[in-house]
Amino acid sequence: MKLTVKDVDVKGKRVLIRVDFNVPLDNATGRITDETRIRESLPTIRYCLEQGASVVLMSHLGRPDGRRAPSLSLQPVAARLEALLQRPVAFLPDCIGAEVDARISALRPGDVALAENLRFHPEEEQNDPAFAARLARLGELYVNDAFGTAHRAHASTVGVARHLPAVAGLLMEKEIAHLGEALTNPARPFIAVLGGAKVSDKIGVLTQLLHKVDRIVIGGGMAYTFLKAQGRSVGSSKLEADKVAFAGELLSRAGRQRVMVLLPFDHIITTSLDPGSSTKTTDTPDIPDGWLGADIGPSTIDAFTKALAEAKTVLWNGPVGVFEQPRFAQGSRRIAEALAELNGTTILGGGDTAACVQQFGLSDRMSHISTGGGASLEFLEGKSLPGITTLRDKSDARPADTRV
Repeated sequence: MKLTVKDVDVKGKRVLIRVDFNVPLDNATGRITDETRIRESLPTIRYCLEQGASVVLMSHLGRPDGRRAPSLSLQPVAARLEALLQRPVAFLPDCIGAEVDARISALRPGDVALAENLRFHPEEEQNDPAFAARLARLGELYVNDAFGTAHRAHASTVGVARHLPAVAGLLMEKEIAHLGEALTNPARPFIAVLGGAKVSDKIGVLTQLLHKVDRIVIGGGMAYTFLKAQGRSVGSSKLEADKVAFAGELLSRAGRQRVMVLLPFDHIITTSLDPGSSTKTTDTPDIPDGWLGADIGPSTIDAFTKALAEAKTVLWNGPVGVFEQPRFAQGSRRIAEALAELNGTTILGGGDTAACVQQFGLSDRMSHISTGGGASLEFLEGKSLPGITTLRDKSDARPADTRV
């Protein structure tokens, strides 16, 4: 267990919080199109302010490759955060430098400041020690609340923790608790629903979950590689030919371990993903030449949702169809609806899964939606995430650690 911001005294302190404000922006207008990550940061920020701290926030946005890119400025985020907090948010022109230091020094309890995009400096992703030391000057206590970047050993996620007392934020605590519980002590039956485009993205997760779950439900583009391993025809569907052998071996291992793997046995198929292309429903797992799978079929939907109705814990990572197009969204929608009705714990990981459930208006019906894409996958693989391991453990804390 990690020390959290609630385990330390923040009154009168300047608290440096690494948040994940890597939000999607409309290219034409610069408008934030999904503010979930901003909203998820609010409990930690508000807690610190209520306890009498001043708050300095730092984040990255996009991939500016170490150069200043006006289109990736965090200024729109500062404006939106100000509205959500209902208090002024000082936007800093950089994350280091004399002007930044001066403005930070002038902060008083209850003040909030947001530094400019960390990745405007190449030293951030290089975890440069001197850059980390300069960032550390922004605060007296470091709080990491950016689970989505916890798998990156960057200056703001690892380097700063070498200079300041480092604890977890409330979102980080929630992410670790929900994902950790799924891996270590899930209520059973425990079912994993895995979708998305590629098997290669989820090899580690599949291997790890095979020892944890009672059933695995596979849909989306990755399903066609598994069907190919069973000798099925997949037409022009998404296929990772170099992963067919892995898929076959995993199915064999699942059989030996008595873990049921459910694959689609009918499909919504199309001649292309272009609007207006022809579609039809197959009545077998095979897909004819010249056609590609775009969603699971009605019989598969019934089988998947029936299996999920029996679950006490469900982990869902990856849509089971091209949900962005309404004609191919029914499979993902029905799974989301089944989870919304479930009398159990539902944990969702991955940006596409979150977007999918949000599109269907069911986000608030899930137990937990992870804000981390790659981070949640690596956590579920059982990997140690550097942004978490650098935080102080409760078991190692001395009484003085709570009075930083």
